[in-house]
Amino acid sequence: MNRRFKVIVEKTKDGYVAYPVGLQGVVVSDGNTVEEAVANLKSAIVFHLETFGKDALGELLSPEAVYLTEAEVAVDVQFSA
Repeated sequence: MNRRFKVIVEKTKDGYVAYPVGLQGVVVSDGNTVEEAVANLKSAIVFHLETFGKDALGELLSPEAVYLTEAEVAVDVQFSA
């Protein structure tokens, strides 16, 4: 059985980070290109499902159920050198 996940890909200073929407738990991958990050994510999803079983599958999401929004928070963090 195949399952299609919505995937968010973010550009970082070191490449790309990808993570799926609609999967229980945290699954993240990275790569030098979008394609590499998504390919690595596919492997990470398979490993996650083999480890946690079908209970890790969330509900299927339609495109209308996925949102990109913003949240503003106060950040008062002291960084040490």
